[in-house]
Amino acid sequence: MSFTDIFLILITGFIAGIINTMAAGGSLLTLPVLIFLGLPSAVANGTNRVAIVVQSIAATTNFYRKGYFDKKLGFLLSIPAIIGSVIGANLAVSISDQLFNRILAVIMVITVIFIIWKPEKKISAIGNGDYSIVRKVLGITTFFFVGIYGGFIQAGAGFFIIAGLTAIFGINLVKSNSIKVFVGGIYILVSLFVFIIHGQINWYLGLSLAVGNAFGAWAGSHIAIYKGDKWIRAFLIITVFFMAGKLLGFFDF
Repeated sequence: MSFTDIFLILITGFIAGIINTMAAGGSLLTLPVLIFLGLPSAVANGTNRVAIVVQSIAATTNFYRKGYFDKKLGFLLSIPAIIGSVIGANLAVSISDQLFNRILAVIMVITVIFIIWKPEKKISAIGNGDYSIVRKVLGITTFFFVGIYGGFIQAGAGFFIIAGLTAIFGINLVKSNSIKVFVGGIYILVSLFVFIIHGQINWYLGLSLAVGNAFGAWAGSHIAIYKGDKWIRAFLIITVFFMAGKLLGFFDF
């Protein structure tokens, strides 16, 4: 890899770390960039998870220190997400590059709709901070399917996590972000082993991306507490549009 490639990976990782911690969707940048650099889709998918695990540790630690992380709910929801992620990861390593790229492009477009719609703000909460048995069961079921999706492709999973936490438990955006990075980090770590077993990891690029992600996650966890995320959404909408077009062959750059 050239110096330019490494610099691109570090910058992309830093931006993705901020985006993932403040809202969601950082993998919508990192996955296409890894693919554009020449990695097979399954390898890019696995490599991307190395960085996500590192950034999740950095962000969760900062949220915990500032008192925004709900440990009990985080651990409860991580169990079904782990089970689902193993199913999704095994599916991801079994499909062709062409099919994966098309699925990724479609998901990127769908995620743009979520970014514009802002589900975490428009969905009416049925929980209002109440963790009853019924709501916990609903949360466990929801996070099982989130785990399947995250294990398969991960890109944009954070939007579903935030929307689910808002709708089911009535958690505010900062606290839902703290649970999101923890649960995401746990199930991504487990799914990472599936990719390792199948030899679908480029450790050199994965660790380089992780360095950028870690610094971005640390910065993003500070920004998330004190600032809004409007500029993050605008940046994602524009960038994801062009990357999805590139994956579908509409753009040549």
